[in-house]
Amino acid sequence: MRICVYGAGAVGGLIGARLALAGADVTLIARGAHLEAMRRDGLRVRTGDEELLARPRCTDDPSEVGAQDYVLLTLKAHSVPSIVERLPSLLGPETAVVTAVNGIPWWYFHALEGPWKGHRLQSVDPGGRQWELIGPERAVGCVVYPACELVAPGVIAHLSDDKLTLGEPDGERTPRAQQLCRLLVEAGFKAPLRPQIRNEIWVKLWGNLSFNPISALTRATLEEIASDPGARGVARQMMVEAQTVAEKLGVRFPIDVERRIEAAKAIGAHRTSMLQDLERGRPLELDALVTVVQEMARLVEVPTPILDTVLSLTRLRARTSDAG
Repeated sequence: MRICVYGAGAVGGLIGARLALAGADVTLIARGAHLEAMRRDGLRVRTGDEELLARPRCTDDPSEVGAQDYVLLTLKAHSVPSIVERLPSLLGPETAVVTAVNGIPWWYFHALEGPWKGHRLQSVDPGGRQWELIGPERAVGCVVYPACELVAPGVIAHLSDDKLTLGEPDGERTPRAQQLCRLLVEAGFKAPLRPQIRNEIWVKLWGNLSFNPISALTRATLEEIASDPGARGVARQMMVEAQTVAEKLGVRFPIDVERRIEAAKAIGAHRTSMLQDLERGRPLELDALVTVVQEMARLVEVPTPILDTVLSLTRLRARTSDAG
């Protein structure tokens, strides 16, 4: 199997390293000092006291790689539109593109029966370029749970979790999805194949769309937000608004809001990725986590006043950040 991981940072590097060590033909697309370190010394993955060393092919030029069986997109969602023009060289007639990206994916309304079937989401796919250049028929959904950090060029710390949940947009158990599950299991991941991948996407998004922007506004950890009555109330209302939107689109939540908040609280003094990006002067992953929910709310005519307010304040926070 030829597998390309496009965006081989922390999560992408973890997946690529494990797949390579399990015997897959893996190419990592990366850049800068991280790419040079991987080319020179290989890719090191540290889990507790254990360190794995993988030596997959590494490049910054997808045109030299050729057509793949699977392309795993592991970039931040807002970075994908800027590289989508470079993807066609990786795509053969049967190539599957796995969207291992946080938030609502650009293909969300592909193969979703109902009045919005085929609708394109501008907040995550401006101008429909991913829809046109990748093609929704290639898409396989992936909800990513591992927590990782790029601690140095070529070195990844794997902090927790091994779960990568997969699902086809139409819910079928296709050979390509089943084969990818097997490859990931052989590489040491838990990789369940779910018939309702959108339900899984929303359960993870539930926490990200509320806790991430609140953390950027307050610099608080998950535990601090969930323990403060006011902040917890804001998070809860954002989640309730999002749930109403999702349920209008046919999503069913297997847990309730309070259990989801308690699950976030149990993670402890964790600083969200959005807070880390803010402090490092990086773009915030707002569109795929929050703006897209606002866009979908307008589509199904659901008011989202608290989400709208937090989104506006977080956009301003990003523009006026000392770090930015």
